[in-house]
Amino acid sequence: MDRTGSTPGAPPGELSVATAQAVITRIREQVEHVIVGKREVIERVLVALLAEGHVLLDDVPGTGKTTLARTLALTLGGSFQRIQFTPDLLPSDVTGSLVFDQRSGSFVFHPGPVFANIVLADEINRAGPRTQAALLEAMEERQVSVERERHQLPRPFLVIATQNPVELEGTYPLPEAQLDRFFLSTSIGYPEREDERAILRRFQQHDPIADLGAVTSPLELAALITRTRTVFFGDAVADYLLDIIQATRAHDELELGASPRAALALMRAAQANALLAGRDFVIPDDVRTLAQSVLAHRLIPAARAELRGRTAQGILSEIVAGIAIPVEDVPALVGAGATDG
Repeated sequence: MDRTGSTPGAPPGELSVATAQAVITRIREQVEHVIVGKREVIERVLVALLAEGHVLLDDVPGTGKTTLARTLALTLGGSFQRIQFTPDLLPSDVTGSLVFDQRSGSFVFHPGPVFANIVLADEINRAGPRTQAALLEAMEERQVSVERERHQLPRPFLVIATQNPVELEGTYPLPEAQLDRFFLSTSIGYPEREDERAILRRFQQHDPIADLGAVTSPLELAALITRTRTVFFGDAVADYLLDIIQATRAHDELELGASPRAALALMRAAQANALLAGRDFVIPDDVRTLAQSVLAHRLIPAARAELRGRTAQGILSEIVAGIAIPVEDVPALVGAGATDG
């Protein structure tokens, strides 16, 4: 590795694995100053960030969803917007609209809150389908179209959408086609007793978010995202991933299996997870670890399976457990140029 942090023999400007892991560690450690005892959740969100995906948090109120999003935005040195989804929220309230400027005599585009690096879409299932679709289109295309004009969203761009799994009255459930557009789904959940004690002490006198400063920049993060795509993904791991995907489609207790978009998402997630672990190559465990978060929310159990109390998560666990894990020759990966020189 040279003084620029690039890997010898790599394209100019490409981050080394060691440099990438150092940046990721700084981000994770700073977020953990505020979000206590939830390293797995933090790492899931970082995986989505590095893979340029979006996160669906299916969680009850008060578990720290807004705090997580704000903390991440401050840590990254980026902008943050929170959108409270309500039944009367319009698509233009999310994406922006054209406003007539009397001085120029023309319409000028005023960006909506979606134009931020980190966007918290709070209780997304409380807005109508048109408003949901407007946000999901922006998530997929990373741009907003208003009156035939396209406006690019910033990079990095991460949407953290939340749903309350308990209070469903007056909500509009996301259809399967829209759920499939979320890169991964997870939940923060309640903290352990000792972690909650630490939260009480940490927040007793002041809000620790006030002490946060940026430990990276959107430009450096863009380089991290680019580096994630170059993490080596071997044929044996690809076959293992495809075995899982194909098994969801053939399972008699699943009405809807994983889509090709889901397969791509699982590959990108595995690459990001490898980089988080300081590796320049994916191993089967990266795929297995993230299968639930990336795939479960995209699967639909058959009616007879639901009558027996079966869930997508349970069926997927059985599928993954039943597929043989390939024995990958790590030295061969190293020799293939998958690690730093």
